[in-house]
Amino acid sequence: MNFEIGKYNIELQLDETFSLNSVDNINHYQKVYFDISEYDYPTKIGIKLFENKELIKSVLIGSNGGGSGIHTTSQIIEEDRIIICCSDTIFCISIPDLALKWKTQADQATCFQIFKKDSNFFIHGEMEISRIDSNGQLIWQQTGNDIFTTEKATDNFEITETHIRVTDWENRTYKFDFDGKVI
Repeated sequence: MNFEIGKYNIELQLDETFSLNSVDNINHYQKVYFDISEYDYPTKIGIKLFENKELIKSVLIGSNGGGSGIHTTSQIIEEDRIIICCSDTIFCISIPDLALKWKTQADQATCFQIFKKDSNFFIHGEMEISRIDSNGQLIWQQTGNDIFTTEKATDNFEITETHIRVTDWENRTYKFDFDGKVI
């Protein structure tokens, strides 16, 4: 996916074949933001920043947990930062230097989507619905009886004016207010 923010173009791409210290990597990054692990991360996302079509900075992020993808609601790009889902973690990367500002594990398994309301972020995860503040601090998390997705994986998460509505695998619907209380 490509985004234009001011004078910059930002490219996000999955790079699951990337291997730390390999000479055979298709892409090379100036910085890698993930901990050394004996396991290969299921999701690795390359972030490249261009100015006037020239590559200025590039980083790779990765985390444990289930695989996640890049789609319209997997990231929020603001003037000075990118807040993005990657496996079980939400990363905040600054623009234009692509420095890691913070990262927060927001689900036990996978973060599917992220939404902003006021100055907080709501994360639709596989196991949990989470609210974090603008500095990545966890405010609350809620779980259900099953995973927070449906067989069709559509229309299973919504933020309304008054609450969050989410549906689990068994088609049970949950409603949470913005303080994390069950309605």
